[in-house]
Formats: sequence, C-alpha cells, structure tokens
Amino acid sequence: MEIRADEISRIIREQIQGHDTSTSVEETGTVLTVGDGIARVYGLSKAMAGEMLDFPHGVRGMVLNLEEGNVGVALLGNDHLIKEGDIVKRSATIMSVPVGDAMLGRVVNALGEPIDGQGAIEASERRPVEVKAPGIIARKSVHEPMLTGLKAIDSMVPIGRGQREL
Repeated sequence: MEIRADEISRIIREQIQGHDTSTSVEETGTVLTVGDGIARVYGLSKAMAGEMLDFPHGVRGMVLNLEEGNVGVALLGNDHLIKEGDIVKRSATIMSVPVGDAMLGRVVNALGEPIDGQGAIEASERRPVEVKAPGIIARKSVHEPMLTGLKAIDSMVPIGRGQREL
C-alpha cells in the first residue's frame, strides 16, 4: 500500500475547514428539591427574578425566589418529570406571552402556548407577564356600578366598574 501524502493532507484540510469551532457558555444549575410545583435550584447565581428556566423533558419554570445559594422556581409543566439532580439551563429571558388580536378566542396555557388544537398563534408582539401597575392618577376611577344580576349581591356588596389603588 502506497502512502499518498498530498491526498492525506487534502483530506485533513477539508476536515479542518468543515469543523465547527463555535462555542457557547451556558449557566446551568442542579435541582436540589422538587415538590408541589416548586423546585429549588443550586448554581444559578446570575438568574433574574421572573426569568424562564429550561428543565429536562421540555418543562419550563419561572424564577420567583432569589436566595443565597439557590433559587426558587415555579414549574410551568409536569413536576413529576423533574427529579433531584436534574440539570437546569438559564434562558436569559423574562417570562412573556403573545398579545394582540390573534389571541382573541384562543385557549392557552400559562406560557401563552395554544392548547385548543387550532394551530400556532401568529401574534406580532410579546409582552412581559409581570409589569409595574400604572399609578393611581393614570387609572380610570370607579365611576359607575357594575350589576351582577343577583339583587342580593348587588344590594349587600356593591361592585364598582373601574379601578382604584388601595
């Protein structure tokens, strides 16, 4: 068998040129405990309040408690799929849902994903779930009664239409 150096070097050059050299750095954590839809995760020191986390099996969660050494996460999926020791990845995105006319008449889950079998939602905009409420001056005050249709309730517990800050 004859050694062909030029052919071997050509093959090596092709392999080197086709090699993907990109890298990514992801902050990951480990599930310490899970139960009742809440997970405690160690190792996510840079997690933000309201940030979405990716758990195994496609389960997602939202960071609620930022504590020294671990974070408390509300699981937005089947918590029976998550177990102690699972790896959790940060998404670096705050929880948001699609908004607009495309949402009218649709049935969605807590993540804003359709569960009504009518296909994907073609919303042009997403908004964060947790936003600061407008101040008392910007709100429309209680200006008219809102009738429930039950005279007993309307007479004993009057309900006003509008908003006010207590």
